[in-house]
Amino acid sequence: MAFASQDKGEPAVAGKRQFPARSVLYVEDDADTRELVTFLLGRYDYEVIAAESYESALMQAQARPFDLYLIDNWIVGGSGIDLCKKLRELDSLTPILFYTGAANERDKQQALAAGAQGYLVKPVDVDELIATISALISTARKAQLAMSA
Repeated sequence: MAFASQDKGEPAVAGKRQFPARSVLYVEDDADTRELVTFLLGRYDYEVIAAESYESALMQAQARPFDLYLIDNWIVGGSGIDLCKKLRELDSLTPILFYTGAANERDKQQALAAGAQGYLVKPVDVDELIATISALISTARKAQLAMSA
């Protein structure tokens, strides 16, 4: 099993896929957490592109579309809140989920005000993380289909 290499845009590999992978840009400064979450999401058939910094995340987001942005509040070169605002300027449709250790209600409110659709505080059960990601992607896809109909 291979992991997405940090900041190189290589997808996680989780075996043969029967359907197109749902793609996630995961922005996390901690290498161990980045590797673990990339592995776990790969096991659930998500293609994960991992970035550790604000700049790398912006480059990845501009290079290709994603089904979801998963971001930490504390990242190299900026804050998750600032990244969320910038991502919203570039892309108003793709859901943004914060997955962070910032547990203050104020942090959550700032993230939601910046354009995030969800906010999970680490640690969280993997089933809850996967269910939240799946629900956000599903809701966004339904909204995009309704807009194009």
